[in-house]
Amino acid sequence: MSRIVSGVAGGLPLVSVPGTGTRPTTDRTKEALFSWLESRGWLEGTAVLDLYAGSAALGCEAASRGAGEVLSVEKHGKAAGVCKRNAETLNSKLGRTAVRVQNASVDTALQQLTPGQWDLILADPPYDLDGEQLNRSLELMDAVLDERGLLVLERSTRSAEPQWPQRLDVIEQRDYGETRLYFLRPRDDEQPARR
Repeated sequence: MSRIVSGVAGGLPLVSVPGTGTRPTTDRTKEALFSWLESRGWLEGTAVLDLYAGSAALGCEAASRGAGEVLSVEKHGKAAGVCKRNAETLNSKLGRTAVRVQNASVDTALQQLTPGQWDLILADPPYDLDGEQLNRSLELMDAVLDERGLLVLERSTRSAEPQWPQRLDVIEQRDYGETRLYFLRPRDDEQPARR
């Protein structure tokens, strides 16, 4: 069983997806990621898109730490059901609808979203999602990311670095055990950097 690490709902238990079809982000990686985001002002009041959500643990963590709105997208029905249970538990704790869940493939969901709508995208695709399929999904993510936004992609340290959309630059890369986090921002010299 996982839990919310910190924020208003810190310690709140979350339901895990049964079986071995999902790969939850470890508490160590989650704490490091959210400490990085929080210290740079990427959570308070932001619109967060949680892709390949699994149990929605990352989306729920973002909401607990002050995100204004979170949309968690999960394709698989059983996992989407777990996402909804966790979102309901967190929303009840917060007293507002902070996390919504969409049961759809990531690409389908991205094609339905408004361009430039999201301040922060957290993407944790299956490690076997690679090559052209991942590159296509990254292009769709880029399209819905705000021009001053941030995309965080979780991969295996053994996975090849993806082919990034032309507009995005890797501003930082961090390894936590077998996990690699890529932090990407749109390239635009005229826009002030966000905190």
